[in-house]
Amino acid sequence: MTSTTTTTESTRTTGHPDIRPDPVTNDGGDHERFAHYVDRDKATEATVLGTPVVALCGKVWVPSRDPKKYPVCPECKRLYELGPEGRMRNWNERASSE
Repeated sequence: MTSTTTTTESTRTTGHPDIRPDPVTNDGGDHERFAHYVDRDKATEATVLGTPVVALCGKVWVPSRDPKKYPVCPECKRLYELGPEGRMRNWNERASSE
C-alpha cells in the first residue's frame, strides 16, 4: 500500500525587505566580520538611500561602515574569482542539488 502526503506553503509579502541575517548562514555572526563584494554603484546608492544590497555570498544588509577595515569574505572572493560564467555554473549546480 502506498501513501501520498500533500503539503501546502504560502508566502506573505509585507512590502519591506528582510534585512535580518540569513538564518541558513548565520553561524555566530561571521558575515558581520567581513567586507563583502557588491556592485559598486548599488553599494553607493544603498549607502546614500539606506536600502539593502545583496553580496555575492548572499548576505543582505544595508552598508554603513568602511569595508577597508575588514577582511574580505572568503565566499565572496571565491565566487568573484570564478567570474560570471563560473558563478552561474556554481549557482546552477547548487540549485539542482537542493
